[in-house]
Amino acid sequence: MRVKVVSIPVREQEEALQFYTKKLGFIKKQDIPVGGGNRWLTVVAPEDPEGPEVLLEPSPNNFEPSKTYQEALFDAGIPCTEFYVDSLDKEYTRLNDLGVEFTTTPTDIGPAKIAILKDNCGNLIQLVEVK
Repeated sequence: MRVKVVSIPVREQEEALQFYTKKLGFIKKQDIPVGGGNRWLTVVAPEDPEGPEVLLEPSPNNFEPSKTYQEALFDAGIPCTEFYVDSLDKEYTRLNDLGVEFTTTPTDIGPAKIAILKDNCGNLIQLVEVK
């Protein structure tokens, strides 16, 4: 078994694509219309274009329990996923300069350093630097 695709619930796929590519630095991998104005829309890390894909999933617009789950995670301050970075301080500075809002600034938690950001799609994303 291996991970090929993980999904992140988003309300507006085009806004999500812009955020995940222009701010977070991912690159678009797949963009396939699937009907109803929805797309099979994935992004990947530029360092690993054949690696795991992040599906920008429009489920909150099409499945009420997904919207409820997304809102509950956000309201509780729980990230929906995490991305690993080589230097959290460097990424924090870069993203902060791009106007990305953080709910948690870089914090040392022993074996790792974390920060939590808001994407523009209703999610919290945790960045992790393993020491």
